[in-house]
Amino acid sequence: QVQLVESEGGLAQAGGSLRLSCAASGRTFSIAAMGWFRQAPGKKRRFVTSITWSGGRPYYADSVKGRFTISRDNGNNTVYLQMNSLKPEDTAVYYCAADSSEVTGIGVYDYWGQGTQVTVSS
Repeated sequence: QVQLVESEGGLAQAGGSLRLSCAASGRTFSIAAMGWFRQAPGKKRRFVTSITWSGGRPYYADSVKGRFTISRDNGNNTVYLQMNSLKPEDTAVYYCAADSSEVTGIGVYDYWGQGTQVTVSS
């Protein structure tokens, strides 16, 4: 229905920056919101940030507020995650997600990207 392909992650030093992208294809007209989650080994997947597709309203977890910025390009069906002032605690696999209006109700993410590794060293 909707396919999400994430860009490669990367390695950064503490205080550095990385930028991720996630391109959606398929039934992209149904997307109501897109977001980013992350998961460290042995830990649960946690919400990082999200953005509504039409209005571009962003939401951030407290842990990344002021450091990460989410944005979207509706024409290219792509969402971006700009990560600044990176900390070692940001090390995780980052997953892109899409909330479709034609699957479950809004607020539930229905599609997921493959995940990409972000590593921050001190």
